[in-house]
Amino acid sequence: MSLPEYFPIWSKLTAEQQQRIVDVADLQQVKAGTIIHDGSPDCLGLLLVRSGQLRAYLLSEEGREITICRFFEMDICLFSASCVMPNMQFDIFIEAEKDTEIWVIPACLYQNLMDESIALSNYSHDLITSHFSDVMWLMEQVMWKSFDKRLAAFLLEESNLEGDALLRITHEKIANHMGTAREVVTRMLRYFQNEGLVRLTRGTVEIIDEKGLRDL
Repeated sequence: MSLPEYFPIWSKLTAEQQQRIVDVADLQQVKAGTIIHDGSPDCLGLLLVRSGQLRAYLLSEEGREITICRFFEMDICLFSASCVMPNMQFDIFIEAEKDTEIWVIPACLYQNLMDESIALSNYSHDLITSHFSDVMWLMEQVMWKSFDKRLAAFLLEESNLEGDALLRITHEKIANHMGTAREVVTRMLRYFQNEGLVRLTRGTVEIIDEKGLRDL
């Protein structure tokens, strides 16, 4: 599939605007684990996911990570284009969680197109609002939801994404997603194991009682 098929409002742009995007859009292949955006104020541009999986996360001064949201096929990420999101001042990192193909559309062009196209401007503001809602939802989860419930929800989400009850994920990686220490994750997973909800082996967490996790 080509770029126009992945761009949600392509048909609402003029032929000249479409051509400008095609001329500069850079299709990149990035390996799992690659840091695409390092939290700097540099305006990389808009990221359009052709395949794979990205995650956006915050990094504390102590080096602790917490995942804000993830991006999948046909998703658009504006966290890497801070210059078109002037009211969202976060030092956000973006990592490829899997081998990923992305189109990078330079921020300067995207900003110009937003100034020219009401349809693109409205769409972009909806995206920014969605990104901000993700951040607010995360804050609510961290502040008001107990860790056992958050961890149960995370495991179920991972199982749904991977299509498998056997999750090949380390305690450290889970901690990075959830913004906590590895030891906290390990203690809670051991509790889940004692309750018959999961089975733990080195580098894996297997869900053995999905209903129990959902009830939690």
